[in-house]
Amino acid sequence: MEFSELIKTATVEDVLLSRQGLPSVRGTLCITSHHLLLSSCPRGELELWLLIRNVDAVEKRVCGSSGTITLRCKDLQVLQLEIPGMEQCLNIASSIEALSSVDSVMMLYPFFHRPPSLQLQQGWHLRVPERHFQRVASQTSRWRLSTVNSDFSACPSYPPAVMVPAAVADDTVARAARFRQGGRFPVLSYFHPKNGTALLRSSQPLTGPNRRRSREDEQLLGAMLAPGERGFVLDTRSAQAAKQARISGGGTEHKSAYPGWRRLHRALDRGRVLQDSFSRLVELCSDPAVTMERWLGRLDSSRWLSHVKAALSTACLAAQCLDREGGTVLVHGAEGTDTTLLVTALAQLILDPACRTLEGFQGLLEREWIQAGHPFQLRCARSASSHARGKQEAPVFLLFLDCVWQLSRQFPLSLEFGEQLLLTLFDNAYASAYGTFLCNNERERSLCKVKESTHSLWAWLEQPEEKHKYLNPLYSHNPLVIWPSVEPQSIQLWQGFFLRWVRPSQHLDEAWGQIQRLVQGSSSSLHREKAEPAPP
Repeated sequence: MEFSELIKTATVEDVLLSRQGLPSVRGTLCITSHHLLLSSCPRGELELWLLIRNVDAVEKRVCGSSGTITLRCKDLQVLQLEIPGMEQCLNIASSIEALSSVDSVMMLYPFFHRPPSLQLQQGWHLRVPERHFQRVASQTSRWRLSTVNSDFSACPSYPPAVMVPAAVADDTVARAARFRQGGRFPVLSYFHPKNGTALLRSSQPLTGPNRRRSREDEQLLGAMLAPGERGFVLDTRSAQAAKQARISGGGTEHKSAYPGWRRLHRALDRGRVLQDSFSRLVELCSDPAVTMERWLGRLDSSRWLSHVKAALSTACLAAQCLDREGGTVLVHGAEGTDTTLLVTALAQLILDPACRTLEGFQGLLEREWIQAGHPFQLRCARSASSHARGKQEAPVFLLFLDCVWQLSRQFPLSLEFGEQLLLTLFDNAYASAYGTFLCNNERERSLCKVKESTHSLWAWLEQPEEKHKYLNPLYSHNPLVIWPSVEPQSIQLWQGFFLRWVRPSQHLDEAWGQIQRLVQGSSSSLHREKAEPAPP
């Protein structure tokens, strides 16, 4: 396929661009294989540079000899283009629709993007999970790095290297994988050095209606408990949903087969329910005519903040079992690629101060989301405004970012990074110039040669001129566990995301810049005082 075949009209003069909160601009509109450009007349300044993959929905309205195209973007931005000529309007709309829905991963922009400041394959080694595994190995001898999945045969959605109990051989692990949905056998997610407990993740066991058992799976889970230690299976489905899963071949760990393990159910919505909640909230935030009373009612009925509260509560429960109960925790739902990762990643942020640094947080994302097999390509194919109703889309990663923002608001000094990083991560998960969030798992990235052919987002963020934008100037290392409040008054709407194109951000940006200057100024004064010799 050639991109030129999808572009029916490449250039249109005298197009009027309108965006909320900004003055309208008239200029020349150009469509390239990956971007939508508009340069203003008569100055010729570039007013719009939009990655077409960012377009979520195209709405067109033709009136007489002209037409209007409304572009609803995945990052929630809304653009309106008034185009002279009915045929040109329809051609532009058709071209954008075709280019924004290209299926082939290797035709996406990251495979063509070549920033002059970066080299290919630079940065892919920055956040490799093996460094985390080495840190665990230095703290305990109970766990080892296994390459049982080096060819992705044990589990297609796991990375080549995972942490398993040192007492269990690889052939046992491989057989245990056959008893878990998608082959996602229990692996180490986090080792809690305070008391030697472990946070594990997997998919559901395939017990089925006849309560089938696996000696290898029982042996693997048994080896994950120290003598006399308690284990908790934290199931992110309701007890009823877990029971119903047995009919289709899934199920739960039965008490008699897994002594020492206690099952806890904390139902977390995902899939269509979560996607609809997201769409309702975005629709509300873009409605300028709604009254305050009706706004609050629709906010509550969207249930988005309820999802945030449930995710944080479940993560706190996992962290509490590890830190205060001294027990090992296994988290899973059905597939183990969505709410499971949401809980394990949030629990680590709560427990581990290393995950709250910029570098540590990026490592957490690489380990617990990207390499752990969250299917970004499926889940982030569409955002809140798409008219297509797919079965696979769900804003689970956005829910995680929202929860992280809630933590940063409740503990403003404890996270080294700020809101801008969270916004950048969302934008790149849904439409990116970098290959970090491409595909659904490491196997697919290997087949598409993502690391050989695209640039890493981490390499871009690591550049000094970029890195400073994402740092929290108020950060102060906090070695303690941070326990968030999940009371209704403590969970707030993430305005910086949901209202970022609706409300003017100039004054907030200026205030943030002033805070950075004040902190840098006081830091410089402190360094000078230390450098000056003391008076005799």
